Amino acid sequence: MFDMDGVIVDSEQVWDDVREALVRERGGRWHDRAQADMMGMSSVEWSAYMHEALGLRESPAEINDEVVRRMLARYRDDLPLLPGAVEAVERLAARWPLAVASSSNRPLIEAVLEAAGIAALFRTTVSSEEVPRGKPSPDVYLEAARRLGVAPSRCAAVEDSSNGLRAAHAAGMRVLALPNPHYPPAADALALADAVVRSPDELTPELVDAA
Repeated sequence: MFDMDGVIVDSEQVWDDVREALVRERGGRWHDRAQADMMGMSSVEWSAYMHEALGLRESPAEINDEVVRRMLARYRDDLPLLPGAVEAVERLAARWPLAVASSSNRPLIEAVLEAAGIAALFRTTVSSEEVPRGKPSPDVYLEAARRLGVAPSRCAAVEDSSNGLRAAHAAGMRVLALPNPHYPPAADALALADAVVRSPDELTPELVDAA
């Protein structure tokens, strides 16, 4: 199981830039904790947060649509793939069936995987907008395992954020942490990991077996 933002694509700063710009343009109340608060939230959750906590007048549905539109435009201009991420996906796909379990909206998941040339390597993809609760709840990981037809206990998840690590652990999966250096996970969340790597280059079948 791969998370996408922060694991395949180095997008957390893009999300931060897009949402902050929208809040400031529309007269909202951006604050320093906003990005950290929204990491791992589903689109339903973060669009409601931007409406209620950050003061945007538009409805959550309108906020969601505008953020996705701007994210897709940024990805078309420059897809910020993490160095070594494509190769890591290829290595693990040669051994196991893969899934994406992401907080990103489905159009963004599809755009990233297609542009990176790795869409065909994933048996299934799940967006947290398709399940009842976003991370840190385990819903998106449990749904990905269900679609693969594999027990969660037989799955390993690659995650970068606090909420993602908590979600994978709560799903009963082995957890491989790839900490985001710009938005590092909390110590208690990182402690849930069965293995910690510094880059996608370290994601190998041998590491998964050892975990």
